[in-house]
Amino acid sequence: MAYFGRMIVGSVRDLTPLIAVILIFQLFVLRQPLDNLLALVEGAIFVIIGLTLFIYGLELALFPIGEALATGLARRGSVAWLLAFAFLLGFGTTIAEPALIAVAGEAAAAAALTDAIMDTDAARANYALGLRLTVAFSVGTALILGVVRIVAGWPLARMIVSGYVLVILITFLAPAETIGIAYDSGGVTTSTITVPLVTALGVGLSSSLSGRNPMTDGFGLIAFASLTPMIFVMAFGILVAWI
Repeated sequence: MAYFGRMIVGSVRDLTPLIAVILIFQLFVLRQPLDNLLALVEGAIFVIIGLTLFIYGLELALFPIGEALATGLARRGSVAWLLAFAFLLGFGTTIAEPALIAVAGEAAAAAALTDAIMDTDAARANYALGLRLTVAFSVGTALILGVVRIVAGWPLARMIVSGYVLVILITFLAPAETIGIAYDSGGVTTSTITVPLVTALGVGLSSSLSGRNPMTDGFGLIAFASLTPMIFVMAFGILVAWI
């Protein structure tokens, strides 16, 4: 109970700067009173409780599960199963990512507004689902690359720099309407569901391999997860434009 109380205090401390900024701009810049103050206070309390429970859940379940699975597969020496687990983990967490669902919905609405697709519920749903599947597949591929890098000991910096060079090159070839969506897709993949499990995968895998350091080799998977969606979404846009 004392530990949970300390976590609540930590959540309050982390949210205080954000609340202070909002209050300062609302009261001193816009000079407008706060509407529904009671509802705002109630919402802030729920946010604090929710954030605390979320962090507690990560420490209690998601981090240990990710590390245990990665460690167990590495000790079995089955590279194929390890790569399959990495891909399915990346695909599954990304397809369920709330931030990606929101961005895909907004992208579908914008596409319908500009007549890029038909303005029907079915067309918007198909567009959003296609974007989510593309991004999820790209993150799964990213985790395969990340796992191979950890196992083989390849340098992280060279792979990341090469990836961003490829992003820049593809940007000049991609249709204009896909560039912004692609860049935003790279950001929303590293959110609440994906980050904890992917981080646990990298740390657990590097900890179980001799000659690997969890601090230097266990991290970097998130960078791949942010990079590959930009490449895949723009490449998909180029493919559709050519067809």
